[in-house]
Amino acid sequence: MSNILVTGANGQLGNEVRKISADSRNNYIFTDVTDLDITDSAAVREYIFSRAVDTVINCAAYTNVEKAEEDTEAAERINGQAAGNLAAACREKGALLIHISTDYVFRGDKNLPYREDDAVDPLGVYGKTKLKGEQAIESSGCRYLIFRTAWLYSVSGSNFVKTMWRLTAERDTLQVVFDQVGTPTYAGDLAELIFQIVENGRFPQQSGIYHFSNEGVCSWYDFAVEIAKLSGHGRCLILPCHSCEFPSRVTRPAFSVLDKTKVKRDFKVNIPHWRESLVKCAAELKELNNGK
Repeated sequence: MSNILVTGANGQLGNEVRKISADSRNNYIFTDVTDLDITDSAAVREYIFSRAVDTVINCAAYTNVEKAEEDTEAAERINGQAAGNLAAACREKGALLIHISTDYVFRGDKNLPYREDDAVDPLGVYGKTKLKGEQAIESSGCRYLIFRTAWLYSVSGSNFVKTMWRLTAERDTLQVVFDQVGTPTYAGDLAELIFQIVENGRFPQQSGIYHFSNEGVCSWYDFAVEIAKLSGHGRCLILPCHSCEFPSRVTRPAFSVLDKTKVKRDFKVNIPHWRESLVKCAAELKELNNGK
C-alpha cells in the first residue's frame, strides 16, 4: 500500500481526486492549508517523512489571476516557493511529485497548439509564479511529472461553467469574449489520468512536463453558448465581444490550445472532447441543483 499526499485537497482538482480515489487500496492523505502549510519547508519535510509519503499530488495554487497582480508576494510563496519546498522534500524522501501547472506560462500569441518544449513567456504575475514553480521542481533533482492544463472547471469551487450557469439563469443577455481561444478541461478527466498513473505505477523512466486538456478548440463565447444550452437557460442571448470591451489589469493569453501528443503517447490515454465532458459536468450540476 502506498501513501499518497494530496495538497490543495479542497480545490477543484483535489475534490475530484478525493471522489475518484474513495475505493482505492492505497492511502490517500488529503490536506489543505489548515492541515499543512506548504510554504513552510520544515513543516512539509516533517509531514512527508512522518507519514512515509510515496507520492505527492500538488493541487494547491494561487489561482486568482487578477488579484495576483497586486498580491504578488502570496502568489510567489504558493505557486513558486511552495512547489520548491515539496520538490526538496520529495527528493530527500525519494517520493514522486505530481504538480499542476498552467497554459499561462505561454505568451498565447501562436496559432498552433503549444508543445511542452515551446518557449515560455508568461504575461502576468500568475503565469510568472507558476513558471517559477516549474523551474524549482525541475532544478530540485526530485522525480516529477508536471501537468500543464487550461480552463479548468468542475462542480466545485469557482469556475467559468458555474458562473455562466448562474448568469444565464439571471440575465436575458450576456456578453462573452470570442477573441480568446483554448480548450476547457474537466477536472474529473485530469483527476482520472493522475489517479490511473498513481494506481498503476505507470511512471515514465524520465521526469517531464506534459500538457493535458480536453480535445477540441473553442472560444469563451462558444463555451458559454454550450453551457447555456446544457443548463436549460437557452433563452439568455449570448453575444460575442472583444476582450478590450472588458478592461483588465491582466493580459490573458489569446491562444491557449495545448498539444497533447506527448501525454497520449506516454500514458496511452484517450482524452474526451470538451463537449462530451461538459455534458457530464452539466448532469452533475443539475443533480446538485435539483434539476435547475
